Amino acid sequence: MSVPLLKIGAVLSTMAMVTNWMSQTLPSLVGLNGTTVSRGGTSERIVSALYPSPEEGWQIYSSAQDADGKCICTVVAPAQNMCNRDPRSRQLRQLMEKVQNITQSMELLDLRTNRDLQYVKNTESLMKAVDVKLKTASDNPRSLNPKSLQELKDKVTQLLPLLPVLEQYKTDARQISRVREEVRNLSLVLMAIQEEMGAYDYEELRHRVLLLETRLHSCMQKLGCGKLTGVSNPITIRASGSRFGSWMTDTMIPSSDNRVWSMDGYFKGRRVLEYRTLNDFMKGQNFVQHLLPHPWAGTGHVVYNGSLYYNKYQSNIIIKYHFRSRSVLVQRSLSGAGYNNTFPYSWGGSSDIDLMADENGLWAVYTTIPNAGNIVISRLEPQSLEVLQTWDTGFPKRSAGESFMICSTLYVTNSHLAGAKIYFAYYTNSSSYEYTDIPFHNQYSHISMMDYNPRERVLYTWNNGHQVLYNVTLFQVVKTAGD
Repeated sequence: MSVPLLKIGAVLSTMAMVTNWMSQTLPSLVGLNGTTVSRGGTSERIVSALYPSPEEGWQIYSSAQDADGKCICTVVAPAQNMCNRDPRSRQLRQLMEKVQNITQSMELLDLRTNRDLQYVKNTESLMKAVDVKLKTASDNPRSLNPKSLQELKDKVTQLLPLLPVLEQYKTDARQISRVREEVRNLSLVLMAIQEEMGAYDYEELRHRVLLLETRLHSCMQKLGCGKLTGVSNPITIRASGSRFGSWMTDTMIPSSDNRVWSMDGYFKGRRVLEYRTLNDFMKGQNFVQHLLPHPWAGTGHVVYNGSLYYNKYQSNIIIKYHFRSRSVLVQRSLSGAGYNNTFPYSWGGSSDIDLMADENGLWAVYTTIPNAGNIVISRLEPQSLEVLQTWDTGFPKRSAGESFMICSTLYVTNSHLAGAKIYFAYYTNSSSYEYTDIPFHNQYSHISMMDYNPRERVLYTWNNGHQVLYNVTLFQVVKTAGD
């Protein structure tokens, strides 16, 4: 049994290492899950490249022809990534769960055995005394008077609790036999999988995962923009900081850069923490500190292409701070924009100016006195912070809980408290709006920051001292060369 057990340890260690590595290097998989796609023309080749057949996970909802005669198919991307659908990985995951169950059973058996063994040890002296009296009575029956007989009966009575202990030993012995058989079966299966996977070393697996990540990002780039149709359940990443704050990743940098920035509080703050990876942020380790030259106001900050864009405290000035050079590259006043809680979201917090980025660039969401407190959207030039174009949505900002941009569309929530939903959308491409009814679970009942990241296609939120992610479901159209 020793050799198979050693092989179990080797395989599980390898798989755990690969699994951990995959979880750190494939953040983009979170953003692709549950995305709805409309496919036309020859774009079906994307499906063939990533997912060879419908059995691999793609589900076709419907098909039809458009006005030009092109075939339109509506499909839903699989909810699990490629690695999870690998039969060997699925089998290994099931085996690892079995090993975990066996480990728990062994721990329970060990606990009971130690407890019962201690009881047996405590009664050892009593058993010896009974044995001596029995031998004496056997050698000299006349010495067994009523008093000594009663003492012997009393000692035997004290030994009666040993009977259920012995019965438990019998039960545990049968369970150990079953566990031994299960371990033997696991060892055989794991050895077979190990032989099958023997051709792949860790570096090759790493290369294959990187290739998969590249293909996924390529596919996501071709998906183009879409309309928000759903928000997933919340994924709590960490509980840290005060009730209000913001956290984010860069919306423009390559996927290999997984830095996370955190800014606690909503006014007068100057301290920005930069974590190396999301995993480091979750653990609160491996970070550097940036001390901003000017304090911030609100929580509507955004990291875009290596720079932090934020609203300067007690002003309508937007500052572009470059992380690498640790310097302010440009600052510009957002003409007429309210500040210092003149036109905040419903939760207050100096949230007058909300900066955000999506697939189409950098945006500022705010309001002015001439606009009577209604939300104004301005598209900004990232280098100069010059306003390129402005839209008046007609929606009162004080009635909004939070807002975010996806594909040049502003989505607004009706509250920052529990029971909130996304119920207003303004389309800058057509200068039109509609009321929506997209629910989402406000788990911690007080959202003070909600921003979309187009690179990962997820919503980042700061919810009552918790840092939370939401996947989004977008109805998207793949652009082809013939379109």
